[in-house]
Amino acid sequence: MNDFEREKYSRQILLFGEEGQEKLKNATVLVAGAGGLGSPVSTYLAIAGIGKIILADFDSVDPSNLNRQFLHHQKDIGRLKVESAKEKLLSMNPDIEVETIAEMLTESNLEALVPECDVIVDALDNLETRHMLNRLAIKRRIPLIHGAVTGYDGQVTTIVPGETPCFYCIFPRISKKEVFPVLGTTPGIIGSIQANEVIKFLTGQGKLLEGRLLFWNGLSGNFSEISLSKLNNCPVCGNLKTMRGNK
Repeated sequence: MNDFEREKYSRQILLFGEEGQEKLKNATVLVAGAGGLGSPVSTYLAIAGIGKIILADFDSVDPSNLNRQFLHHQKDIGRLKVESAKEKLLSMNPDIEVETIAEMLTESNLEALVPECDVIVDALDNLETRHMLNRLAIKRRIPLIHGAVTGYDGQVTTIVPGETPCFYCIFPRISKKEVFPVLGTTPGIIGSIQANEVIKFLTGQGKLLEGRLLFWNGLSGNFSEISLSKLNNCPVCGNLKTMRGNK
């Protein structure tokens, strides 16, 4: 790090030292989704100093996005979300790298499109693509930070291949994509927690949301959580050995 970076990140260096900050600088994080969850996730990762952020989203900005997807402004309507988001992120922190994937992720192109990374963040809004990301995370042994929102409510969990239930263990069914209500503050809260999980994992700080699904109820202002269990004979992660045991 140079002197300017030491000053810029000085408050978080007090938490995890220059070694921790170097880990963030050397990390590559895939954020799948550049919308309601992707906006807070990628923003906080960018200003925390994550060295490389890969944004994947094939959608363009439309007016209905503007109540919650704060990386996109009215002037961005019609632009690709990844290009709009990249512009804002680099304006906040020009010392990082932002790579974009502006194609729909499918079973046939997922592995070719997604380069190697240290963490995958699920900032999506449909189960089918989430299951694809889960399979990729399990295959590559990459932690997956899941987040989802609807209305005033949201949820987060951290999936560590071999250590925790995978996404299929938790949500084995696939439902059709639908338009759902959402208040802009909800993805802001959930996305911030997801970014926090990424930073904790990379720096080795604190206790991750492993094997726990955290719920946010925005109307009551309460958090709650449930313990998660692996699915017997899970077709995705059933035969996977622990990551930590192989380190």
